[in-house]
Amino acid sequence: MRGKEEPAGARDVRRATVDGVTRDRVPRVTEVSPPLSEQQRERRRRYLELMGACLVLILLAWTIVPHYSVRLAVAMSLVAAVLPPIAAFVANRGAD
Repeated sequence: MRGKEEPAGARDVRRATVDGVTRDRVPRVTEVSPPLSEQQRERRRRYLELMGACLVLILLAWTIVPHYSVRLAVAMSLVAAVLPPIAAFVANRGAD
């Protein structure tokens, strides 16, 4: 004799205790994570924004800003040097 079979999607059901009564709680639509393609698109967009900011900082720091302030140009270059690892971290943050 076989045991009770689980219905399809039963692994998604969680137990919740409310007022001392334990019940099955089905995840709501708003609790479901977005599709993988949407997550990847968002990570790619953030990566490109950070790398674009890095490129702008480097171009400004090496062309225009040194005429006004060398210290500011060096500071901008240092910030631009830190941005690529941060961009890579952001791009890979949600990946499994």
